[in-house]
Amino acid sequence: MELILKQDVEGVGFKDDVVTVKNGFGRNYLIPQGYAALATTSAKKVLAENLRQRAFKEKKIIDDANELAELLKALEIKIPAKVGTGDKLFGSVNNINVAEALEKEGHEIDKKYISVVGGNVKRLGKYDAVIRLHREVSVDMSFEVIPQAKK
Repeated sequence: MELILKQDVEGVGFKDDVVTVKNGFGRNYLIPQGYAALATTSAKKVLAENLRQRAFKEKKIIDDANELAELLKALEIKIPAKVGTGDKLFGSVNNINVAEALEKEGHEIDKKYISVVGGNVKRLGKYDAVIRLHREVSVDMSFEVIPQAKK
């Protein structure tokens, strides 16, 4: 089944992509949730025209995303966490904590666009995260998990 995505869908594609998915997935999930629409010939023509008109705006968005990527690479993020014996954490540090740390630095990025390499962090040390700023722009950023100051 051919569909046009109305928004980004993890593991399927990005907004305005024409994708082929299994019939049940499209009919029972993507279309009812409002994530996609059927890719008829007329819908494809409308999409092509919209993409042509949007190409100029898209260039500015990509340039802004590249600027933000350079700023994020230069940041040194330190995330304090409660520590048990050794360097083991109580709980874990994940994309939500990275998003909060970035917000404190003045960069508001949605947590769903941040993925911590290796999943949740359960020990002190330096780690990496991949932040997707645009479908064509993603940045690798490193952060450090440090022990929380005792009160």
